[in-house]
Amino acid sequence: MIGHRQWEVIGVALDDRKLDVLRAIVEDFVSTHEPVGSKALVERHNLRVSPATVRNDMAVLEEEGYIAQPHTSAGRIPTDRGYRLFVDRLSSLKPLSAAEKRAIQQFLEGAVDLDDVVRRTTRLLTQLTRQVAVVQYPTLSRSVVRHLEVVELTPTRLLLVLITDAGRVEQRVVEVPEPVDEERLGLLRGRLGAAVHDRKLPEASAAVAELPEQVEPELRPVLTAVVTALMETLVEHPDDRIVLSGTANLAGLDFPSLRLVLEALEEQVVLLRLFGEVDSTSVVHVRIGGENEVENLRTTSIVTVGYGPGGTALGGVGVLGPTRMDYPGTMGAVRAVARYVGELLAGN
Repeated sequence: MIGHRQWEVIGVALDDRKLDVLRAIVEDFVSTHEPVGSKALVERHNLRVSPATVRNDMAVLEEEGYIAQPHTSAGRIPTDRGYRLFVDRLSSLKPLSAAEKRAIQQFLEGAVDLDDVVRRTTRLLTQLTRQVAVVQYPTLSRSVVRHLEVVELTPTRLLLVLITDAGRVEQRVVEVPEPVDEERLGLLRGRLGAAVHDRKLPEASAAVAELPEQVEPELRPVLTAVVTALMETLVEHPDDRIVLSGTANLAGLDFPSLRLVLEALEEQVVLLRLFGEVDSTSVVHVRIGGENEVENLRTTSIVTVGYGPGGTALGGVGVLGPTRMDYPGTMGAVRAVARYVGELLAGN
């Protein structure tokens, strides 16, 4: 599925022939980066009409705001509105080849941990799309605790290891106020494990907060210190949630407002906004040009989709590039990579 904002079609209705002309203009402009004329459209596409008819259709498309003429006597180029209609009318996304699918699977399966998965995913998307790839770490608030281990480093120093269903590992060293023997360590593991196992992190946090009042007095001082550290671990860390690659690709695309785009990409808060609507692993969202809320990104298009095990979106993957991107190919690549990442996390 494709997520998007709906555009109201004003004026005359666009019949299938005019939509075919718009599709051809978009495809040619993306391919050649040059304004497209009626004669070229007739020669390159099987429109089955004369150049005069195509010119009439282009005049209607221009009047309705789907294409524009950048210079006098030049051909036409799509507008943001034209790209949006093109994306909305896509019947299918460009599939990856069998070789590409095998390469993606082998590349991601070679990852050694979650950090490696994220890094490899950005590299894959950059290579497949030649755009800027952005990957959001699995959001802790959506994750489920799979395991909590308490390891004795010294009698008064413990290591907490929290593992989520997305493969994310959080570790924290805790100084406890008094020595912990094997018996008390076993009690700690049992109490903490029962409180957090198979719970989403917000629920686990609430359950852990109640533990000190529920245990015997002799265990309370140690458990309070452990719970305090664990509560800090369960809180979201937004500063390490985004990884991107491929910004050098923008320089090779004759990109408008390059400096402003790069400045926006340096801001973690801006990048996190790109994933504000990513709540599904099946809906591909496309923001085109002026649809982007961030002013410095209004010369770009952004394609995002969620990823996670079992269809649950724990984070998002996406690409950012110029509005004249190959939408079917880019959307297909983003969706395919997200699915492989979800399957990989499910296997963990």
